[in-house]
Amino acid sequence: MWTEDQHFGRVGTSVIYFLHNQIKLKSMTEKAKGCPPEIRVSTGSAAVLGLQNDQLDASPTTAYLMTYHEGKCAANCAFCPQARGSQSGAEQLSRVKWPSYLTATLLERLGKTVREGRIQRVCIQTLNYPGVFDDVCAIVKALKAVVAVPVSVSCQPLNAENMWLLSMAGVDRIGIALDGATETLFDRVKGISAGGPYRWRDVRMLLRVAVGVFGEGNVSTHLIVGLGETEKEMVQSIQECVDLGVLPALFAFTPIRGTALAARSPPDLCAYRRLQLSRYLIVTGVVRAENMLFDKDDMVKDFGVSKSTLLSIVETGLPFLTSGCPGCNRPFYNEKPGGPLYNYPRGVQPEELREIKRKLRL
Repeated sequence: MWTEDQHFGRVGTSVIYFLHNQIKLKSMTEKAKGCPPEIRVSTGSAAVLGLQNDQLDASPTTAYLMTYHEGKCAANCAFCPQARGSQSGAEQLSRVKWPSYLTATLLERLGKTVREGRIQRVCIQTLNYPGVFDDVCAIVKALKAVVAVPVSVSCQPLNAENMWLLSMAGVDRIGIALDGATETLFDRVKGISAGGPYRWRDVRMLLRVAVGVFGEGNVSTHLIVGLGETEKEMVQSIQECVDLGVLPALFAFTPIRGTALAARSPPDLCAYRRLQLSRYLIVTGVVRAENMLFDKDDMVKDFGVSKSTLLSIVETGLPFLTSGCPGCNRPFYNEKPGGPLYNYPRGVQPEELREIKRKLRL
């Protein structure tokens, strides 16, 4: 039975704990001044940050955030739930849900989680809407005021001045998505033919500008496998990106209900494995695209290295991990936890490696 003094001590501790949290939240609110009051957080990131209770098959090592905006993106990318013409929910990006939270609360949780070593990077996804650049700069500055953490921004094309401002705000990497491996596919899924604002030449020019601002290897682009490209076209696009000093990250096309491409199928897994391996060989400088051979259907038939070299690389499992910025593992962004896994968010298991070898006929 509690005595009066014990009861007072227990209540007093609770009051102190409550007041401490209120002070912390007030401090974070001050740091978040100028930021949008809300921000979207991927469900996996929210679980790691303690914003919601979820059991995770694989925990993200990057905190994935998305700018909050009432309504959809001004762009109209045919694969994206956030597209202007999409009928998908506003909380969705790829197959992941992104609920919104108070920015001040996010900052408080993020600072704690980074200091605990459970988050290695923050990646901010941006929609296209008036004022988004000011929102992103404010968010980055607020993040940097709370904790020392590398920050990537994945954004629609910007001009050189805005890139410099992002760099000065504390962004160390920028991602500008091509998505389509060829100009024709780019136009079809996010350019003029899709009713979008983007132009192939403009994006490629801005990738060059970004390398000048952030440096070689600190600029990324997304390439989506399964939009209708051949394997040869994708391999050539990967090489072109590397030659520009841009890191290409592979995504598997994911059909999302309500988007213009909802009826399209995901890519063939065998083809995806060949392209993952091709990308790894090119990015690491083992081989160039022109050293590889393709069959009459433009499928990879020879990777341009000896079989023993190829096997030693495949057995590391590294080509099949999620590709992107350092610390990015993007769990289940393109796939369901039950599989098939296109991009592994953690080390490849021996039985999975055996299946990969079968897919590659090694």
